[in-house]
Amino acid sequence: MRRVQLFVLLLACFTSQAQVKMYYPSQSLWESKSPASFQLDTVKLNQAVQFAIDNETKYPKNLLLTQAMQFGKEPFSDPIGPMATRGAASGLIIYKGYVIVTWGDPNAVEMVNSVTKSFVSTVVGLAVEKGLIHSIDDKVYTYLPPIQVVKNGTSENQNPIEPSSFIYPFETVHNKKISWDHLLRQTSDWEGVLWGKPDWADRPSDKSDEWTTRKRFEPGTVYKYNDTRVNALALAATTVWRKPLPEVLREQVMNPIGASNTWTWTGYHNAWIVLDGKMIQSVSGGGHFGGGMFINAYDMARFGLLTLRKGNWNGKQIIPEAWIQKSTTPTSANTGYGFMNYFLNTNQKMYPSAPASAFAHLGNGTNAIYVDPEHDIVAVVKWIDDKSMDGFLKLMLSALPSK
Repeated sequence: MRRVQLFVLLLACFTSQAQVKMYYPSQSLWESKSPASFQLDTVKLNQAVQFAIDNETKYPKNLLLTQAMQFGKEPFSDPIGPMATRGAASGLIIYKGYVIVTWGDPNAVEMVNSVTKSFVSTVVGLAVEKGLIHSIDDKVYTYLPPIQVVKNGTSENQNPIEPSSFIYPFETVHNKKISWDHLLRQTSDWEGVLWGKPDWADRPSDKSDEWTTRKRFEPGTVYKYNDTRVNALALAATTVWRKPLPEVLREQVMNPIGASNTWTWTGYHNAWIVLDGKMIQSVSGGGHFGGGMFINAYDMARFGLLTLRKGNWNGKQIIPEAWIQKSTTPTSANTGYGFMNYFLNTNQKMYPSAPASAFAHLGNGTNAIYVDPEHDIVAVVKWIDDKSMDGFLKLMLSALPSK
């Protein structure tokens, strides 16, 4: 009897191991499977896709016009990074690692705005893993050298009486209190002007008399979504790596997960510095002022699948699992936000139709990489009206087989 019980136990173990074998696409092939092969409701899935198409954002496809319509009332809001006309609504759904449906043109390389922020936080996490940053609780200013900025195509000082040829983004009394964690969670209240964009000019208060005079919040206490501060983090990370962040991302993440060679991560025309005798562009963390990541839906889905699988890709740990855990840990000042740009569905507040464990890498547009560990699903949804995202998810999730 004991031998029989042991045999049954071993058989169950082997069966369990076989069941947890996960599929990962190769660099050259991402296998598709029909929804029916997973007992998914094809009709409901098609309804979800049609819903995404029908609820495409009403903003113009000319993103320069969209930027002016959304941010034109802000001071100093003119774009200083590249922009490009977008296509129609598009996307794809990945279930258990396989492509089960696509719509629009998922190969279109387009601006995805603040989805870029998740790539910023990723390269910071890799810097922590490699010991370039000892702790995210360390103060950022302790890591930065004097930063030499290229002006008017040359690194020479253009003003003969300017007190310094360098910039020191974290040397004010307030900014010296800021840790890497504060920047990652958008709770730093960093003060200053970077690449011609003052911190107070990004989504400014309606109290204009306080723009340059208000008392700063203690780092960690107040959440404020702010691209200038994200760019300060990107600059700090660049000085830590001492090479361009897109190069880090390509070598450490995108190549190992088999992404295409069509994506590009851009910065502003004036965001050039000199490090170790080399000119390097400090890239932006979003498209608020232009720039950021231009990428297709398939490559977005690969990154989404990587975060779904807790940073592991076919047995290789690309992003430390501990970093994914921290990235999805709620910020005390905003429990719907983890590290940038992990938007969390805490208490199902963001997406009532989705599990509380789901999260999304979000950018204006709306551009979304929806990640759902509970259902083993990733959905890339591009150019959907933001208020329609939950409706899409409700239809998509209703197509899944009941447990």
